Amino acid sequence: MNLLNNAILKVPTPVNEPVYNYAPGSPERDLLKAAIDEISSKKVEIPLIIGGKEVRTGNMGKVVMPHDHQHVLGEYHIAGEKEINMAIDAAMAAKEGWANLRWEERAAIFLKAAELLSGKYRYMMNAVSMLSTSKSAYQAEIDATCELIDFLRFNVHYAQQVYTDQPLYSSKGLWNFVQQRPLEGFVFAVAPFNFTAIAGNLATAPAIMGNTIFLKPASSCVYTPYLLMQILKEAGMPDGVINFVPGPGSMVGKICLDHKDLGGIHFTGSTRVFHQMWQTVGSNIAKYKSYPRIVGETGGKDFIVAHESANAEQLTTAIIRGAFEFQGQKCSAASRAYIPKTLWGTVREKLETDMATIKMGHPKDFTNFFNAVIDKSAYATITEFIDYAKAADDAEIIVGGGYDDSKGYFIEPTVILTSNPHFRTMEEEIFGPVMTIYVYEDDKYEEALELCDKTSIYALTGAVFATKREAVSLAMTKLENAAGNFYINDKPTGAVVGQQPFGGARASGTNDKAGSYLNLVRWVSPRTIKETFEAPTHFAYPFMDAE
Repeated sequence: MNLLNNAILKVPTPVNEPVYNYAPGSPERDLLKAAIDEISSKKVEIPLIIGGKEVRTGNMGKVVMPHDHQHVLGEYHIAGEKEINMAIDAAMAAKEGWANLRWEERAAIFLKAAELLSGKYRYMMNAVSMLSTSKSAYQAEIDATCELIDFLRFNVHYAQQVYTDQPLYSSKGLWNFVQQRPLEGFVFAVAPFNFTAIAGNLATAPAIMGNTIFLKPASSCVYTPYLLMQILKEAGMPDGVINFVPGPGSMVGKICLDHKDLGGIHFTGSTRVFHQMWQTVGSNIAKYKSYPRIVGETGGKDFIVAHESANAEQLTTAIIRGAFEFQGQKCSAASRAYIPKTLWGTVREKLETDMATIKMGHPKDFTNFFNAVIDKSAYATITEFIDYAKAADDAEIIVGGGYDDSKGYFIEPTVILTSNPHFRTMEEEIFGPVMTIYVYEDDKYEEALELCDKTSIYALTGAVFATKREAVSLAMTKLENAAGNFYINDKPTGAVVGQQPFGGARASGTNDKAGSYLNLVRWVSPRTIKETFEAPTHFAYPFMDAE
């Protein structure tokens, strides 16, 4: 084991990957459209990857286009109990060799993967993301390439910070240092469907720090993580470091969480599932070799609060983009808004006017702002909320409210106006394109802030719109614990690696800030070492000498 992980080389400070805008006439637009046509025209078979080898079970799941659910992009093999145990064994077998590599050698793999994704695989990754999860070109570019590239590059930089943060020399005749060891066991990475970058970070952040990984992708987003596995292999990732295991959550979770060698959990998903996982870890705590690290980002009921001094056009645009980009399927998506009465008329008019121009359909049509929700289950959940609002006496749908799943899982971007600040859609997470608005009296701004803080169990993202600084300052104070990522005069989505480390507290997670040093340090277990060069040869101290 390299005690200091040889943290000598200095990795240059990274910069964020430039985001292509795919404007008409641009070469990248043509390249992306060609990749979309290529991916659409073929059907892939996605195996498990265990110990670097492709494993086929014959138990198959389908990868379909959410916007055209009869179009099958591929089939993937589903793990059973045998394969789950194989993957844990492979992760444990790879641990020693991976941990013993110089950290620079591990880093080189992820930096090369970032280069491959930035160039050779950029358009393929974006096309797969667009087609398999129904993202627009811009949303795919931000997530599946740029943010994932940023995670790979910035996390290497943060790893260097972790390794080089050493204690003081202290005293003559001795020295102190800290060895940052990988966790003693495998890391169970559980990915959501909505962000390829998150799936990539969940697996690669602990791996950069010398851990080996069991990666369970979401059943509705298998294709892009599989492509990432191919990129990592090309970049030189040793066999068994990251094991790719699609499978039923109930079976995968039970086996992994019951295993004595569970070293950590890196999770993004629902609050309910995270609670269950934590409870299982608690009940199994005596069997583990060491206490597992638990890092999770879960749900949100993200808000926008406007003061009477807010710019109405900026506020309305933030509501539309914050609530409806990627069909509201972001843990950070705006889902509730508090708007003063004097602004509401202007905001409502602009909402109705602007949203009337939103086009919805297939992502290959770049004029569409809006696409389909991920699958039948999400469609059923979201439309139930809409039907509830339609039948309510204390709410009305003022924009949207329509839905149709005959070809794809399409739900119109929907705005609900309620007179009840505790209306169901003001409090419960929906994870879809539904925004609920409550209008308050202008002189009740402080009360609106307090209401916002107390309404939800979550604390992920939120925003305040105001041009008066004292109004912003009051919101900063009143909403201090209501959001881990807080925005002033901006939508509450779009955190950038290295700029806005992401994560929330309360029921939204452990707030370990993906995209920062704070997340990387969770994947090591420090050992403090003191070496004395001239040890004492007698027990007596000077104060004991006779006068």
